[in-house]
Amino acid sequence: MTDTNTPSTWRNLSWQVKLAITILNHGFKLCRRSDGTINRQLMSFFDIKTPPSSHPIEGVKTSDVVLDASRNLFFRLFVPVATEGGGDNDNDVTVSMPVIFYFHGGGFAWISANSVGPNKLCQRLSRELSAVIVSVNYRNSPEHRYPSQVEDGFDVLNFFEKNTNFEGFPRNADLKYCFIAGDSAGGNLAHHVAVKACETKFRNLNFVGIIALQPFFGGEERTESEIKLVGAPFINVRGTDWLWSVFLPEGSDRDHPAANIFGPKSRDLSGLKFPATMVVVGGFDPLKDWQKRYYEGLKRSGKEAYLIEYPNAFHAFYGMQELKESSMCVHEVKEFMKKQLAKEKN
Repeated sequence: MTDTNTPSTWRNLSWQVKLAITILNHGFKLCRRSDGTINRQLMSFFDIKTPPSSHPIEGVKTSDVVLDASRNLFFRLFVPVATEGGGDNDNDVTVSMPVIFYFHGGGFAWISANSVGPNKLCQRLSRELSAVIVSVNYRNSPEHRYPSQVEDGFDVLNFFEKNTNFEGFPRNADLKYCFIAGDSAGGNLAHHVAVKACETKFRNLNFVGIIALQPFFGGEERTESEIKLVGAPFINVRGTDWLWSVFLPEGSDRDHPAANIFGPKSRDLSGLKFPATMVVVGGFDPLKDWQKRYYEGLKRSGKEAYLIEYPNAFHAFYGMQELKESSMCVHEVKEFMKKQLAKEKN
């Protein structure tokens, strides 16, 4: 990593966190086979899983609900509970909570909803946002290419359209105030699932906002940030090119609409009733130019969109709780949600 591409946020991380990130990154590289497949058995040594817990951990209960075991489609439910009296009380049923459908990152190929990273992030978001989070475990590439992941996400939405009374789902979770969110690759999926949701008439679900944390978009063109931020933490062009090659449909290039939302092959979104969208960008993220183009494309299409920038942030900074930028980001998400909820209720 070159000094010019080393943000202060990276330098501020503890050595333990830096070591864990470095090991995980090397693990990703080791698990990639030359034929374009992934050694899942080897990956299991790097991708540590976390079981659900009916007992509150840091004020949040978790449970897993399986929808289709044949494709390992399940979601992890995160429910914040009251902390008074030792933290074992149910949440206050007189106060309604929004529901966030969440898609984890990992380049479409790595990790799952029950991996340590996504579990910790969703646990924190559920607690600090006072929201029920539905973390979708979608199928990974290269075994399953696009649109498998979007189909999995949409099937979870359909489950909630038809089922609201199941064990673990709180009575005060309000499906009239839903958000679709995701980080990195999950931010990409949040967009595509939202588009599909906008084209569907739901009776019980109402989507009021999209939260895209450093979403993973791309295209055939090499942007300035991709060229200049070669040594930035976490990702680089060589790695993202490989991820696109095993995610997009066979024979597709990176201008496929799944990658390049407002590119030469993309669809027109101007006629779609698309929810307000918050786009988070980091100054040391090689993907930042594509993320800004996504925001600009939404604005050109007449959509309500907000761009939140953190100049010193690298890719996936939001998951590093020790960084002040991470706390600032969660605060911005909370304010965005408050604004959208207030508009819906007025």
